[in-house]
Amino acid sequence: MKETVREASAEWDAKLYDAKHDFVWKYGSNVVSLLDPRAGERILDLGCGTGHLTSQIAESGAHVTGVDRSAEMVAAARLAYPNLKFEISDATKLTYREEFDAVFSNATLHWIHEPELVLQSVWKALRAGGRFVAEFGGKKNIRAMQDAFDRALVELGAAKPGEVQPWYYPSVSEYSTLAEKNGFEVRLITLFDRPTGLADGAAGMRNWIVMFGADYLAKAGEARREEFLRKVDEMLRPKLFRDGQWWADYRRLRLVAYK
Repeated sequence: MKETVREASAEWDAKLYDAKHDFVWKYGSNVVSLLDPRAGERILDLGCGTGHLTSQIAESGAHVTGVDRSAEMVAAARLAYPNLKFEISDATKLTYREEFDAVFSNATLHWIHEPELVLQSVWKALRAGGRFVAEFGGKKNIRAMQDAFDRALVELGAAKPGEVQPWYYPSVSEYSTLAEKNGFEVRLITLFDRPTGLADGAAGMRNWIVMFGADYLAKAGEARREEFLRKVDEMLRPKLFRDGQWWADYRRLRLVAYK
């Protein structure tokens, strides 16, 4: 993980990702089941992160290539799974042409603000009849969290309401329309709530923001970083902290589409 709008891909901390945010790929196991990989198939894992789901797909006997924009994530994946193929690549600029029976993506597409470029890129990479199976953040994903991030920045005088927009969270109708416009037949698309427990007790929300909310921390600035985190904690604690654990208010969009 993950394709992002950040130019400095080295900002991704692969160790922190695996240590505190393994829910990202563990929940993705359900998406692998939906993919239903078969022996001999050629499959592209788009936004492979540290390679755990790439390995799980490979256990089916499929020939898998994992790609990610983050050089640090790809390096970690190669270290963990030296027998698998991993490459650094941008999801909007894939160079593959009709090479794959399926493209799989978990928790990646919400980082990319050019969804049509991704769909066009995936369509070109698939063989005729190939499938695109993906899950990512959907409409109103982390709504309570993002509202708190925005309010904290406004109270600090660091940003206008809604000024920071790191993520793309489409609705079912929006994304299915885009997919069909770009040559896909959408056979399944659904949006569902998935409250997700964060590791490390009281530090869970802070860890999440450090890992995934760099745009907000940058806007707050180093001098006001702790004040920003404190404000967010105060705003969210009544809603999302219970029984000693933080819960992220995730909503996921799940898709199966065919070329």
